[in-house]
Amino acid sequence: MERIYLDHAATTPVHQDVVREVMSVMEQTYGNPSSIHAFGREARKTVNDARKVLARTIGAKENEIIFTSGGTEADNQAIIGVAMERASEGKHMITTVIEHHAVLHTFEHLEKLGFEVTYLPVDEQGRISIDELKQALREDTILVSVMFGNNEVGTIQDIGTIGALVRESNAYFHSDAVQAYGVVPISVNDLHIDLLSVSSHKINGPKGIGFLYCREGVAISSVLYGGEQERKRRAGTENVPAIAGFAKAAEIIQNGMEQKNSQLLLFKQTMCDILAERGIAFEVNGSSDHCLPHVCNLSFPGTHVEALLANLDLAGIAASSGSACTAGSINPSHVLVAMYGKDSEKISNSIRFSFGMNNTLQQIEKAAHTTADIINRLTK
Repeated sequence: MERIYLDHAATTPVHQDVVREVMSVMEQTYGNPSSIHAFGREARKTVNDARKVLARTIGAKENEIIFTSGGTEADNQAIIGVAMERASEGKHMITTVIEHHAVLHTFEHLEKLGFEVTYLPVDEQGRISIDELKQALREDTILVSVMFGNNEVGTIQDIGTIGALVRESNAYFHSDAVQAYGVVPISVNDLHIDLLSVSSHKINGPKGIGFLYCREGVAISSVLYGGEQERKRRAGTENVPAIAGFAKAAEIIQNGMEQKNSQLLLFKQTMCDILAERGIAFEVNGSSDHCLPHVCNLSFPGTHVEALLANLDLAGIAASSGSACTAGSINPSHVLVAMYGKDSEKISNSIRFSFGMNNTLQQIEKAAHTTADIINRLTK
């Protein structure tokens, strides 16, 4: 049985060129980047070269890139770092109800420490209201955190408008771009972003490595204590092989972004077209005009997500009900609840298909027909 992986929003297979890069560095460049001898200097050069590559992908300066263990740490470092650094200026922060839990749980932690957080609602497309954001901004607002593209339904926020609005205030603007990086072009300067979180394993790179972009002049407190790595902003010996692999993955995905996105959109359209041709009742969750090309979240009336996922898995198809970080949870998707309300049937009958490297049009066609067969069987 052919297994078809359609859960790239959860994590991605590592590109073979990235594997070779990581293995080469592990074998040959094993010095500590903080050591002053030749072995250390070689490792430091590898880290610095990777930093330059990654900075270019978002139009940043290399000294604005802070390596982290992934998106979760980058989110934590941005949010807690700003809160601790600017607490004397104000304790009000703004985010949205559909953020990844790496953001939401961090804000919940800060609320216990005395910070006030405004959670902006979203419409049925999964987008916030710019007017509501404008009304929520206050003189004591120190941070606004709005995710770039949603990991469950793929909705992209109007980041440029949000960034311009926040820039006129006293607040910093942070965006969790873990799902959007490498899929849509990002220029931190054009979008007025002060802090940006990115993860390697979403772009066919190794797990356990990411970065936080921190605009020059934006002061944040450290959340890890130890050595003086990363210009004293993130303690801990750098993961040199993973950093090198991250940079290689970024180079690969940036070079073919436009062609890749066209293919991803074709996959999404093919999936929907075949389901429609088979007479399957379904609705697309999220925005049709502002959506990540690789995320396809569909609601199937009369079905239940657990039965759908189990049957798809038995058929060799890997899909998801939403965020991989809540796998096994009996709680409904907070994103779908925010979009449609807690009583909506969509909360219990929606599946996320997400496409990426190694997928073929033939696989998508097969997955669509298999999904149609399963739904017909389950709804008899």
